[in-house]
Amino acid sequence: MLKNYLLLAVKNFRKQKMFSLINILGLTVGITCCLMIFLFIMNEFSYDNFHKNGKDIYRVMRVGNVNGEKRDIPYLSPPYSTALLNDYPSYIKKAVRVDIDNDLIAYNNTFYNEKKILLTDTNFFSFFSFHLLKGDPAAALNEPSSIVMTASAAKKYFGNEDPIGKVVKMNKEMDLKVTGIAEDAPVNSHLDFDMVIPLTHWKNAPWMNQWPSNSLFVYVQLNPATNPEQLKKLFPAFMDKYMGKYYKENGFKMDLSINPLKGIYFEGETPFDNVKHGSKKMVYIFMSIAVLILIIACINFMNLATARATDRSKEVGLRKVLGALRKQLAWQFIFESLLFATVATSLAILLLQLLMPAYSNFLGYSLPSYWNNSWFYIFIIGIMAVVGILAGSYPALLLSSFSPIESLKGKLKVGKNGAFFRKALVVFQFGISVLLIISVTIVMNQMHYVRNTDLGFTKEQSLIVRLDNNGIWEKKIQFKNELQQDPSIASVSLMSGEPGGFHDTYGFEAEAKPGEKLMLNTEFADFEYTKTLGLKIIAGRNFSADFPTDSMRSVVINHSAATMLGYTPEQAIGKWVKNITADSLNRTIVGVVEDYHYASLKQPIGPLVISPKKDDRRLALIKLKTANVQQSVERVKKIYTGVAPDYPFEYSFLDQRFDDLYKAEIKQESLLSIFSVIAICIACLGLFGLASYTAVKRTKEIGVRKVLGSSVKNIVMLLSKDLLKPVLLGTIIAVPAGYFIIQKWLQGFAYRVTVHWWLFAIAALIAIFIALITVSAQAVKAALANPVKSLRTE
Repeated sequence: MLKNYLLLAVKNFRKQKMFSLINILGLTVGITCCLMIFLFIMNEFSYDNFHKNGKDIYRVMRVGNVNGEKRDIPYLSPPYSTALLNDYPSYIKKAVRVDIDNDLIAYNNTFYNEKKILLTDTNFFSFFSFHLLKGDPAAALNEPSSIVMTASAAKKYFGNEDPIGKVVKMNKEMDLKVTGIAEDAPVNSHLDFDMVIPLTHWKNAPWMNQWPSNSLFVYVQLNPATNPEQLKKLFPAFMDKYMGKYYKENGFKMDLSINPLKGIYFEGETPFDNVKHGSKKMVYIFMSIAVLILIIACINFMNLATARATDRSKEVGLRKVLGALRKQLAWQFIFESLLFATVATSLAILLLQLLMPAYSNFLGYSLPSYWNNSWFYIFIIGIMAVVGILAGSYPALLLSSFSPIESLKGKLKVGKNGAFFRKALVVFQFGISVLLIISVTIVMNQMHYVRNTDLGFTKEQSLIVRLDNNGIWEKKIQFKNELQQDPSIASVSLMSGEPGGFHDTYGFEAEAKPGEKLMLNTEFADFEYTKTLGLKIIAGRNFSADFPTDSMRSVVINHSAATMLGYTPEQAIGKWVKNITADSLNRTIVGVVEDYHYASLKQPIGPLVISPKKDDRRLALIKLKTANVQQSVERVKKIYTGVAPDYPFEYSFLDQRFDDLYKAEIKQESLLSIFSVIAICIACLGLFGLASYTAVKRTKEIGVRKVLGSSVKNIVMLLSKDLLKPVLLGTIIAVPAGYFIIQKWLQGFAYRVTVHWWLFAIAALIAIFIALITVSAQAVKAALANPVKSLRTE
């Protein structure tokens, strides 16, 4: 039976080559998109699943409230770990601290500024399931002067030599002996590292024993019987015991919570920490597009199969006369559909292999190998079954229902239901396509707005150099002074955080609101901050060396801070604010700057205090004034190398840094653009097939009409209008759906474009124009055919 089904399927394929190729091409593209997106989703949801005790591991978080906004802050101080183990031994089995650091590592006069160093407790490799290729997981970090490297890091330093026992120097002052080699951290780990160093080396450092010194992560492994919710209920008493006095003195309070290890990757799109994070929204967008494209491809198959129903009616009639049951006929057509799906899936796997390098480049990382993953094969089998049955079920039921007598007489009437169903499928198909085009149009418009809107500061030709090593930190003033003497540099400012970067939040009291505790974002910077960023002072003055008290007793605030305090910008001048978290000194407001976007456009501009606190400097922002940017960068590098010769010169541009805030949205834009093109192409492929079939079936009619005097224009209109009506209806339905979806997406931005009606009109016209070209191409070909040949056609 299967052999007969196979022979009939091959015979049918040869007889209708064009329609078969259209079906296979559409299914191949749709399945390829599904496979690509499945691999991405599988990787996203696999984060941190490889840890043996992962289900019992949690990260401890502080929970704060900043002006009504809840914030989960993952950074804790070192004493939390010991206190949690001591206070809750029946709940917590183990704990480990992890501090992400970057340091200068040297070996044989080769220096690298390593950015993926973990300072951690000695039980790191027994707590987590990172595999050691060499060394004992339980003892590799026991010595304070030990270091564990990943295989790729060891290769970089030692080549093919055995790294165990080799000594490297950290920050030119500390010798570390290699005691273990770890496998490179898996792609699906939120913690990424090249080197691991024990925290015991700093056990007597002041910051290791201070409760307010929040700089690292604390992970705990709960006992299997522990209910996390019960443990959370004990945290208020814990925080009151250890931090109650501090919070009372500083006018704010934080709670404590725990988040499961497997949830850390999806904690937030704009997290406060610097580990890897993903976006569930992005995953669901990928998933939705995969399903929609597959449905469009299946619709093509169903449309072409049902349109050709009359062509196969005699085959069905003959087989029924010879004794074939309806069930057998239905299974024959489903078998043909499954065969098409199998061929398309095989081609999709080959296409996937070809596209993987470009796909990895788009994602920004290489996906794990899928050939050894059983879920990949389960998905392939599932997709073949679903596509085969979904695409083949309706045609199978329709074809197997034909009356044998009418089929053999050639008087078969499929009826209006079949035509209506095909049109309904085209409506749905083009509705999806228009929906994707609308989404792309609005997303591109919003991202253009994000990239080009006035942020309130000058981001062009601004160089960021991090003060992240001892060499440059100790000579930061010398570095700044030498830069300011260079004619290619307009100004330099040392600051705690650049626009788009991290800004500290502190508790304040203000003259305007006595006794009320205010949480304000804070920027610690020198006197050149406003000049370097090009901020506009709308009241008062900037910091100035002419006023000796400015360095310690003055602040500049933004317009939003003045409004929060209940002042106009002019009224705020001369009033005082007090940073009760830092030093409780009264500082006079000497200036107010116009609001600028120091965070992304996803967030409203909040109140900001700019204070010239001396020691909190994390970067130098260098404003270049020459048109030859690369030459200026080389001059900055020369100065940097002279000040910190042992450290590699690393930099970024402020405009690039700000664009990094929208990485997820930029990927969404690219993704939607690519898949919208694919969706419209698949839809047009099906439309082309239907137009071709319609032209073939109406060949004699076209010949008669031409003989009786119909023009080419009239015939094109006749053939096109029936196919374009469902396209137009699908477009009309897609517009309100697109408006609803895109409004939900735009809610992620505090500042967004206005959604104009003409944007939807453009998207709709694009889809209709493409469909018109597709249909008209076949209609014109049929209309131009010789009527004599048309009338002779059988």
